[in-house]
Amino acid sequence: MNINDDHASEIDDSQDLDALFARAAALTPADQGAAERFLARQQTRRQHTARQRWRVGLSSALASAAAVGGLLVFWPAPRQDLPTSEAYSAYQSALGDGW
Repeated sequence: MNINDDHASEIDDSQDLDALFARAAALTPADQGAAERFLARQQTRRQHTARQRWRVGLSSALASAAAVGGLLVFWPAPRQDLPTSEAYSAYQSALGDGW
């Protein structure tokens, strides 16, 4: 075996690789179907994520509203019949109304 035979063998191998890569790069109907299925799953996943975000946001808003409502229900109401303090009575008697 001489150097020329080795070189010829390498050329044949590289041509075989080129042909193999060309066949691998060519799209087939099976590849197209797989791509469509992948894209459909991605679209479904995106829609699910969007719905999930909406649900979480709505749940958070309702929980916040319930918490605020609960605090407002239990918050003591201001009293309307508060007694006047002694200091207020002293100022009023010393300075008169509208001091």
